[in-house]
Amino acid sequence: MASTTASGKEVPEGYVLHTENTSHILLDANAAFLNPIQEFNRDLSVASIRVWSEEFNREKEARWRQKLERKQKFKETSHSAKRMKVDNSSESAGNAAEESTPQLSAEISANYQPYRFTILEALSATGLRALRYAKEIPLLKHVIANDLSPAAVEAMHRNVQYNDLGEQKVLKPDGTEKVIPAKVQINEGDACSLMYSHREEKNRVDVIDLDPYGTAAPFIDGAVQAVKDGGLLCVTCTDLAVLATNNYPEKCFSNYGGVPVKAEYCHEAALRLLLNALSSSAARYGRYITPLLSLSIDFYIRVFVRVDTSPSEVKKLLTKTSTIYVCSSCQSFYNQPLGRIFEKKHEKSGHVNHLLKTHQNSIPAKCEECEGVLHVAGPMWNGRLHDQAFLEKLLQHVDSNSDHYGTYTRMKGMLTVAKEELDDALFYFVPGKVASHFHCETPSLDEAASALLNAGFKVSRSHASPGSLKTNAGNQSIHDIYRAFIKTHPVKMDKISPSSPTAKLLAKEPHLTTVDFTSHPDSVTAAGKVKVVRYQENPTPNWGPGKRATGKSNAAAALKRKRPADDEAAEADKMT
Repeated sequence: MASTTASGKEVPEGYVLHTENTSHILLDANAAFLNPIQEFNRDLSVASIRVWSEEFNREKEARWRQKLERKQKFKETSHSAKRMKVDNSSESAGNAAEESTPQLSAEISANYQPYRFTILEALSATGLRALRYAKEIPLLKHVIANDLSPAAVEAMHRNVQYNDLGEQKVLKPDGTEKVIPAKVQINEGDACSLMYSHREEKNRVDVIDLDPYGTAAPFIDGAVQAVKDGGLLCVTCTDLAVLATNNYPEKCFSNYGGVPVKAEYCHEAALRLLLNALSSSAARYGRYITPLLSLSIDFYIRVFVRVDTSPSEVKKLLTKTSTIYVCSSCQSFYNQPLGRIFEKKHEKSGHVNHLLKTHQNSIPAKCEECEGVLHVAGPMWNGRLHDQAFLEKLLQHVDSNSDHYGTYTRMKGMLTVAKEELDDALFYFVPGKVASHFHCETPSLDEAASALLNAGFKVSRSHASPGSLKTNAGNQSIHDIYRAFIKTHPVKMDKISPSSPTAKLLAKEPHLTTVDFTSHPDSVTAAGKVKVVRYQENPTPNWGPGKRATGKSNAAAALKRKRPADDEAAEADKMT
């Protein structure tokens, strides 16, 4: 028997109503995949796309106004020249220009229409994300929601109709019907084939969202071709067992073109491997990426990158790619960029040419800190993870719409930390982990940060790991802080082997002669004062990632024949 919700809509028998923000979906347990814990992902995606769309619209409006002003100036110039020929009066020409200015302003304000954009969600499942986009993003024209599973497509049709986002017919005053296109347009098919069908410039979409179960690697090539210039590419990868460990380096290389890192900063390395895969795929087509926001969240990573076309920028990708050498003992890392860039200015014209050359090898044979063995990781992205201007606007939007997002507290905390992250430093360290390499007591976060700040280095937190610090100080300077700390907090040497990495770390002469642990005013920033919710609170028991969708309904599963025990015994007799 059907039930009725608070909104007055009936819930058909055999379905469960799931509500997230303003969207409602009807769930059949086995037919399509829904992950409730990804609400933070969906909230973040809605906010990011909304902020991007407003900025994209402003850029288009600015270009439109410039073009209109150029046309108007051309008309004014030709009109003034004609008037000068007629009466040779500079006064009349000036009056004509003054009269045209208010007319131009009126024309600009009257004619500009906000740019309405299109989203392609390649792997929609139940369609919840597409429904939220359609309902919560004002400048959206429509969403193309795609899935290969017939059960998922059936669920999407049901949910789109339930939320009144399908095609609608409106009766005009003259008695004729007007057809309003569906806000969510559903497609059943292969995601790669759909994106390849949009790779022609006239067919490209403004935003592509990839949120697969596992790796997004098979869909990246089609996505970087199908998104418009200035468009947004949103990518989720949940295969951190591949990206953030060294258990499957061959799988990581085949998926992302790089080898992962086995170290405490493996989650940031996972982000950089994904960004490198996106940038190298885009570069094949003369396109380049600009990361707007890159986050490591729970059991997955999520990146938002802008895609543009520029052959000259593609060439600079060589300098934004590095191979990383990681010490297997103390986890010190050494950065080896693949290339470097030089500026050559022409004396007469003043034009600046950029020359790119390969980089000389600067990596030692062994770790300079503990003489440990170095392992190779990468190649991976060594540029910025976030765009500070975009993050500033995103935080303003989230603060002004706090009641619109169920995970506002977590969004505020994580975005604040991400905004303060150093953009010119690779990786982070956890004071407790470094202390374990020295077999010493752990300095507090404030002590470690203050010592680095007092030594003249920059320090920030990292969103990827609680209690972590990010700095532009080198391996030796970080270790010197601990060597100075050990002077007042001695290490028990009786259990340390003279040939161990710890003994070599302790025996090394410090580079920093003076280390000051006095609390620095910048050691506790705004990010340290904000409550950072790292994991969502479970609203109900057993609330978390679901299993992969089977694509079968309960009825179909019940019809599957089960072999009785006597049949199995008969088969066994035949084999003997």
